[in-house]
Parts: sequence; structure tokens; C-alpha cells
Amino acid sequence: MSPRAPIYLDHHATTPLDPRVLELVHQVQRDHFGNAGSAGHAYGWAAAKLVEQAREKVAALINASPAEMVFTSGATEADNLALLGLADAWEDRPGQVVTSTFEHEAVAGPVAELDRRGWRVARVGPDPGGVLECGSVEAVLTADSRLVTVMAAQNEIGTIQPLAEMGRLCKDRGVLFMTDAAQAAGRIPLDVQAMGIDLLALSSHKIHGPKGAGALFVRRRDPRVVLRPRQFGGGQEGGLRPGTLDVPAIAGFGEACRLAAEGMADEAARLSALRDDLWQRISTALEGVTLNGCPRRRLPGNLNFSVAGVPSHRLLAGLTTLAVSSGSACSSGSTEPSPVLLGLGVPADLARCSLRIGLGRFTTAEEIAEAGDRIIGLVRKLRGAAS
Repeated sequence: MSPRAPIYLDHHATTPLDPRVLELVHQVQRDHFGNAGSAGHAYGWAAAKLVEQAREKVAALINASPAEMVFTSGATEADNLALLGLADAWEDRPGQVVTSTFEHEAVAGPVAELDRRGWRVARVGPDPGGVLECGSVEAVLTADSRLVTVMAAQNEIGTIQPLAEMGRLCKDRGVLFMTDAAQAAGRIPLDVQAMGIDLLALSSHKIHGPKGAGALFVRRRDPRVVLRPRQFGGGQEGGLRPGTLDVPAIAGFGEACRLAAEGMADEAARLSALRDDLWQRISTALEGVTLNGCPRRRLPGNLNFSVAGVPSHRLLAGLTTLAVSSGSACSSGSTEPSPVLLGLGVPADLARCSLRIGLGRFTTAEEIAEAGDRIIGLVRKLRGAAS
């Protein structure tokens, strides 16, 4: 008998493919291998039709026009295209860009590059609950502010940012508003029109779609956002992202968006209940556990907490039958305290003792009960050994 797979509770790092998405990807790989750019025969037409159908599904998830969606390899590429594409378009008049102190590296990295190019960067910290207050952003805006970029939901602590309020502020001040929605899309409602968003990055693999697919929403009017491409070659994706399109991945991404939109409300309620049950089990059984981040403005499947006296690396080493993390997947091997938690005012000794748990579509109540028992048992064991 093969060993049982660990319980997967790391859905902020990536998500398993939904079987319905996998079936479509296989079908497209098998039956529709044509190049979507081949406009002279039926194979190309079929591939192009699949791409446009996917574009419609992705756009519908955020209430955008399909013509405003640019397919990319993921949210990191989308973020780079947005930030560096804007910088290139405005190379003769760099100004100020405002961002948060807790952005994912996919945004923080390009923003640092803007800094090196002569842009002025204002980094604004959140409140103790991990929410960026709109007033804090307004306080740093200047006459030459060009862009505000704030992630929709924080990838470690799951806190949901006030996008609509920020969108109104940016519109009033004539500043573009961008958000990395990799963690939020498909988990909470997003509406680029109602929220006043001008640029938005999406990732397929965060919503049970295939890896290697993502998209950038680029507003076409009121205002029209102008980007310069970061790559050059063919004219695909309006010239902003040249190269042969990965039709199976894009089709799968579109289907993942459709499924996420279809079941969002019910799934959010289910995951919130499971998450709250897990936290209730842990916080009732153990002393010295602290929730990190606002308990209310939070993604449905997110739980981040610190266990006093038990470093994260010891917890992870002992939880071999659970797939959890101590923070962002891009820095999960680090033993340093999370900069995100330090930014909330969490003491360094507690920030070194954090666990991030992310629930997903296929997480069950039985798995949550078992995960709670394993975490509680391990903490008691480690604390007992240390006493």
C-alpha cells in the first residue's frame, strides 16, 4: 500500500487542478493543437476561438471587457508588464509611485526597479490588523503621483484591502490605480468598474487552473492606460505580449475562472466555516497562540497564527503529514521572521513562530479535524521537550 499523501493546506502557494479544468486542458491538447495565430486554416481558427472564449471567461470574473485582457504566463509577468510598461511609456516624465510595505515580490521587485530609474517611491505601512488605510495613502500623494499599486489581498495573512475606497481616491486625484489580485480573484468578488481599477494582475494556478497562465487587465477608456511592451516579436495580445499562445493553459485558465465565479459565494461560506473551526480547535486547546491579521477583513480560507516558543521551522519539520507553510512560497525556506508580520508590530520572537494555512476547494471537514489534532499534538510535544 502506498503511503497516504499529506493533507494539502497551502492553497495560497498554489492550488490543485480542478478535474473539470484538467479534462478540458487534455481535450484541447489532444484535439486543438493549432497555432491561434494561424489565420489561414481551420486548426488556427479553432485555437483562436478557444483563446477568445477563455478571454471572455477571465474578463467576466472581474467585470472587464474581453478586449481589456492581456494573457501572460502568470501574475508575476503581468505585474512586471504593468509597472515597467508604464515606466517605459512615461520615461520622459517619471514621477511618484505609491505602494504598500507588504506587497508580493512580483510587485516589490519592479517597484524597486522604478526606484533605480529615478522614480520616487512612497511605501505605506498597514494598520496593526494588516489593512492599508486609505487615509495613509492619501497623505503621501503629491502633485506628480502617477500610480498607486496595492495588492487586493495579502498573501501571508489574507487581509483584504479597501480597493473601492482607494479607487475613488485615485480617480479624484487623477492617479492610476493598480492591484495584484492573484490571491483575491475567484475567492472574493472583484469588479474593476465599481472599484475604479486601471490595472489588475491575475494568476491561473491560484484558482485551480494550470500553471503558466495569467492575465493583465488594462483599462481601455476613462482613462486609457498606455503601456509599452517588455518583449518584442509577433503582434500577439495587442503587441503587449508577443509569442505563440499556450492555448491549452489559456483554455484551462478561462474554465477555472468560470468555475470560481459560479461557486464563489457558497465556497467562501464553506471555507470560512472550516477555517473558523480549525482556529477554534487550536486556540481552545493551546495557550500562547496568536492570530495574525484582522479576523474579519480576511480571505475565506486563510489562517495565519503564531505559536509562542515554537519556531516555524520546528513546526514544519514535525508536520510532515500536513502541507502548510510559514509564509510566502517565494521565501518559505527562510528562518528569518516574516517582514509582513514585523510590519504589523508582531514581536520578532513571535514572527519566527508563525504558520500560514490556506484552505481550498477540495479541503474537507475531516481533514480540518485531523489537521487540528496534529498541530495541537505536535505543539504539546515540542513544548514538553523544551520544558
